[in-house]
Amino acid sequence: MLRVDLVRLEREGVLRVEGAIDPDDPLFEESGLRFASPLHARIEATIAGSGEVVMRGSVQGSLVQECRRCLADVSSPFDTELTLVFIPADELGEDPAGDAYPLEATAMELDLRGPIREELVLAVPSYAFCKEDCKGLCSRCGTNLNEKNCQCCGEDADSRWDVLRALGSE
Repeated sequence: MLRVDLVRLEREGVLRVEGAIDPDDPLFEESGLRFASPLHARIEATIAGSGEVVMRGSVQGSLVQECRRCLADVSSPFDTELTLVFIPADELGEDPAGDAYPLEATAMELDLRGPIREELVLAVPSYAFCKEDCKGLCSRCGTNLNEKNCQCCGEDADSRWDVLRALGSE
């Protein structure tokens, strides 16, 4: 489990936490993230002198995204570094900066799954391509142009583009 025992952390000063998050975990519902394999997290937690808990580590897995051009599933390795900062809630104020998480004074442990989810949503690349020269889909009939040529591309061309087509043939 990806939890940090704050009592043990206070006693030892540094804790290493390792765990996995299943790709079908409800944690990722409505996040837009899909993973092909469990995510593996390795995090080291320390207590800063000001009472903050700082965690640094990494998360690795296999990310699944749709190709930006042809909508085919693209699976690629995913590896990102994390830094999570937990600040005592009374010091965080009503308008947190957004880069720190609240640390309740009575908390005995921290569940890292939510903060890790937030960091992953921000770290995932916006677009993926199945290959650099992906031809995409035909804008008229939807045929995947990587697999076959469609018959509609040359027919009934929009005359508004004739000037640009003429420039390309020179």
